[in-house]
Order: sequence, then C-alpha cells, then structure tokens
Amino acid sequence: MERKSRARELIEKMDSVMGPTKKGKAIERLRKVLDEIAELKQSSWGSPQFDRWHRNARTAITKTFGIESSHVEDFNSVWLTFVIGDTEHQETYVHSLESAAAVLQSMIDEINEYWEDESGTSRSSDSHNNGQINTKEVFIVHGRDEGAREKVARFLERLDLKPVVLHEQPNKGRTIIEKFEDYARVGFAVVLLTPDDIGKLKGDEGDFEPRARQNVILELGYFIGQLGRERVCALVKKGVEWPSDYDGVLYIPLDDSGGWEMRLIQELKSAGYDIDANRAFAT
Repeated sequence: MERKSRARELIEKMDSVMGPTKKGKAIERLRKVLDEIAELKQSSWGSPQFDRWHRNARTAITKTFGIESSHVEDFNSVWLTFVIGDTEHQETYVHSLESAAAVLQSMIDEINEYWEDESGTSRSSDSHNNGQINTKEVFIVHGRDEGAREKVARFLERLDLKPVVLHEQPNKGRTIIEKFEDYARVGFAVVLLTPDDIGKLKGDEGDFEPRARQNVILELGYFIGQLGRERVCALVKKGVEWPSDYDGVLYIPLDDSGGWEMRLIQELKSAGYDIDANRAFAT
C-alpha cells in the first residue's frame, strides 16, 4: 500500500505540471461527477458507491486544476462539517452532497468564464485542430524483442499511421539523446515492455525476475511527462516485472491472441486519433 500510494503521488504531481486542460474536456470531466450526485443521495456516507464517487471527483478536480490548487481544498472542505457532525444523520449527508454540487458547479462556471477556448495546447510539436491530432506519427519504445516491435509497427501502418522507431531514423550527426528528443515530438507513444533483462533487489535471495530494458523504462517516464498518461500506451508481455512507480496504472497485455489490437485502437481514438478499425483487419 505504501509503494502504491507513493506511485499515485508521483503520477498526480506529474499531471499537475502538464499545463492547462482543454476546456471542453475539463467541463465534461467535472460535469460527469456533478451529475452523479442526485443518485448518491439515495446512498449513505461511507458506502462503496459514495467512496468510489468521492475518489473520482477528487481525481477529476486534480487533473483539471492541479494537485496543489485551491480547488482541491475547496472540495475537501465540503466534508469537514459532515465528518465532525452527526455521522448517522442522513440529512447532513445530503446537505454535504448539495454543497459539493455547488462547488463543482462553480468550478464549471469558472472554466466557462475564464478559460480560453484553445487553452489546451498540444504537448507535441504538432497542433490540435478541433480535438483531432494532425500528426500521424506514433513513437514505438522497444527493447530487444524485434518480433514484438515489428508486429506493432505493421499494425500501426495498417491504421494509416506512421510508426517511429528510433534506430530506423537518420542520425544527422546528432547524439542519441538529441536524436531521441527530435523524433519524440509525436502525439502518442506505444511502449513495449518485454522480458529482455533480468534483475532483483540487492541482497534479495529470491530468483531473478524478467525486466524490460532500462532505456524502455526511461523512455516510458519521458513520454508520460511529455505527453500525459492518456497518450502513452504500455503493451506488456507476460511475466515482465512492472515498474513500482507505475503501480495502479492500467496496461494492455501483449499476447498472441491479438486482443491488444482492439484495445490499442480504443486508446488511440480516446487520444483524438481518427482511426478506421476496419483497415487493421481487412484481408
């Protein structure tokens, strides 16, 4: 639990420095948790339904305004009266929900009033146009598993996207990091975590565990910081040790059944790519 809490804290701090959230998406995110309040009035404080909503609401506010913004404190203050009051009184619970609704609505009003329509700027070198990404480039982070790399690259090509594999690009006299930074200016990254290395903690008498290469973990972190988690998709082969600071984040198993293909399409569409799934499976 301590390790997961630390991982979540690192991820939220990373989100908080990524700049303003796109106006329409921010409003939609907050409106969703606001609209759920009416149904919550039929439950009670501490119920699984309320706990889930409360966590989702805090996440929505954090992703919209940043973890250290006053908006998070405003939302937290709603529940102070309830916590120190009569925790058995349903009327107090309902009143707290109504206060939360007012706070959420004021946040939506603030976004409508003060945010510029184009406040959500692209995190890549290409601009966004009406929520659609203009670039067709997708960076592939990979280790030594050439088969997995080629499988994913050819799949992206069938979707009419351009896979960017670093070693296939010309050097032009640049250092490796200069070359990486130049070609990492994309709108989406697919990270392949394959069992290329092995390792364990120093002093641990247990067996060595399969791990992804160190460059893969480094580039995974780079793209999370550069693009945001919603534009990074990790495809993980079975048995690979998962990075501890990434605990709690969903990934897609890279298996032979091909189930990863449709899930990757869903992630690309969610990130704003105009994808025709029929192209991927056309014979």
